[in-house]
Amino acid sequence: MFEEISIEGYFGIGEAIGIIGTLFVVLYFSRKQMQSLSVDLETKILNDLDDKINGLTRMMVDDPQLIKVVSKSESHFTPDLAFSYHVLYTFAHAFHMRQRGVVRDNEWAGWSKYITSAFQHGNIYEIWKNNIELEKWFDPDFQKYINDEIIPAIRK
Repeated sequence: MFEEISIEGYFGIGEAIGIIGTLFVVLYFSRKQMQSLSVDLETKILNDLDDKINGLTRMMVDDPQLIKVVSKSESHFTPDLAFSYHVLYTFAHAFHMRQRGVVRDNEWAGWSKYITSAFQHGNIYEIWKNNIELEKWFDPDFQKYINDEIIPAIRK
């Protein structure tokens, strides 16, 4: 019923198992690489879009009257308010890169301290509270981060 397998047979089975194992390892790592490439591509696209927003906000800092192009309700737009938008967009971009895992823990600790310090020692907190229509300009996750983590930290 069962035949005995010779030593060569065992080597043949071992080779087949080795080849199949190698294929699984290659498949696993190629899949990880594809996921990494996908994240890298999305991050590049987000960085490119941020560069565009950065350029637009710089133009508004230089000439605050340009805000009328995108918002008729911001008639009281001053250079300080324009610069505040620019700073907040930069903070929001850093926050989103943190969410995507691009910014590591030690880098984020520095960003978080910088954001907290800006809210604590500058006019950003008052502008955030009183002058910005948040739902119009910033996504809910960033708003939640500022309202739940940064503002309580500066009130201590």
